[in-house]
Amino acid sequence: MKTFRTLAAACAVSLLALGAAHSQATAPAEAGKATIPAPAYVPQSGQAGKDVIWLPTQDALVQRMLEMAKVTKEDKLVDLGSGDGRTVIAAAKRGLNARGIEYNPDLVTVSQRAAEAAGVADKARFEQGDIFEADFSEATVVTLFLLPELNLRLRPTLLNMKPGTRIVSNSFTMDEWQSDETAVVAENCSNFCRAHYWMVPAKVEGTWKLDDGELKLTQKFQMLEGTLTRGGKDTAITDAKMTGAAINFTADGVRYTGTVDGTRISGRSEGNGAAQDWQATRSAS
Repeated sequence: MKTFRTLAAACAVSLLALGAAHSQATAPAEAGKATIPAPAYVPQSGQAGKDVIWLPTQDALVQRMLEMAKVTKEDKLVDLGSGDGRTVIAAAKRGLNARGIEYNPDLVTVSQRAAEAAGVADKARFEQGDIFEADFSEATVVTLFLLPELNLRLRPTLLNMKPGTRIVSNSFTMDEWQSDETAVVAENCSNFCRAHYWMVPAKVEGTWKLDDGELKLTQKFQMLEGTLTRGGKDTAITDAKMTGAAINFTADGVRYTGTVDGTRISGRSEGNGAAQDWQATRSAS
């Protein structure tokens, strides 16, 4: 009987030990299973967004857009609807301080991680927000890849930015605001390979007083029409255009160039065998 009890006790101890060993062996596996991270978010081309589906701008076109804007390290770029962040990151790699505004918070996270991986997190900043409510007035360059109707909603805001601000759009235009330049990328780009460029013009419509005359201007975006009056003679101006704050026009065979600074224009005229400085002040009326 004693032998039987001793054997039973030994078996019980062995079973307990086996159970403990089994628990120790399976616990790490169960714990490991419980801590498997969820798959990282991966954006899909064509996925739905707030106002438009998301399609990434192809890298070759990104570079062409930055070249069209003639970006420098002194520029501040803002990408409206920045998606996976590639335009902002490309600008940051060129030394710019760049900012992306994106409505989808998951895409913002993807962009931030991509900027860190590219080593430009100090220059590439991303934020979740609505591009129609955000303040991006500090930008000297604005990039976008939106539908035409969204471009039109943004157009009044863009036109109110500082003269000389450069705007570059992937594929889509600003309707009757004609682009200053259009480019098509033929290599390493399979679709949506066209870019449009504008420079925000100074607002000059109205009457300007010269020392010896008067300049009346009408304006449609960067294009100008009007008359120059000197010595009682009215002359229609031609080839008249704003390029940021720079004004250019021809009147009676004389080419006028100048720079608009608020209510004043200062410049140079050349033609008919003479060259001289000219100035104009906006009329209060």
